[in-house]
Amino acid sequence: MQDLAMKGFTVALLVWTLISPSSCSKAWPTHTVCRDGDLEVLYQSCDPLQDFGFSVDRCSKHLKSNLNIRFGIILREDIKELFLDIALFNKGSSILNFSYPICEEDLPKFSFCGRRKGEQIYFAGPINNPGIEIPEGEYQVLLELYNENRSTVACANATVTHS
Repeated sequence: MQDLAMKGFTVALLVWTLISPSSCSKAWPTHTVCRDGDLEVLYQSCDPLQDFGFSVDRCSKHLKSNLNIRFGIILREDIKELFLDIALFNKGSSILNFSYPICEEDLPKFSFCGRRKGEQIYFAGPINNPGIEIPEGEYQVLLELYNENRSTVACANATVTHS
C-alpha cells in the first residue's frame, strides 16, 4: 500500500513538474557574439517567438569602421522597409539612442531588402559604422529591427563587457 502511494506521489510530482510554468523557460539561450581577452559581447533574443544568429569576425575594443558580421533569420514579416533602433545603457542610465534605416523602399542598401515573410535572410559581409573605441565597463544594448508597419523583425538584449 505504501509502495502504491509512493508511485502515485512520484507520478503526480512528475506531471506537476512537466506542466509547471517555472519548468518551461520562455527565454532564448544566450549567444556569444565574440570573446577576446578583456572584451565579451553576449546577446539574447527578446522576441518571444523567434531566435536568430549574429556574430562578428573579430572582437576588438577598437571597433573598425568596416566591421564584418554574419546575421541569419527566417522572416515572420515582409520587409519592404527595415529599420534598426539601438539603445545603449550603462548602470541603468541611457547613454545613446540611435536609429538607422537599413532598407528604404526607394533606396535598398542590401540584397535582402524586399524579402517576404517565410524567406530567409543570411548576410555575411562588412557594414559601415563609425570607428570607435569601446571604453571599459559593462553596457546593456537593446537592438530592434522592425519593418515599415513597426512590426518586430528581430530584437535582442546584448551585454558588452570590457574590463
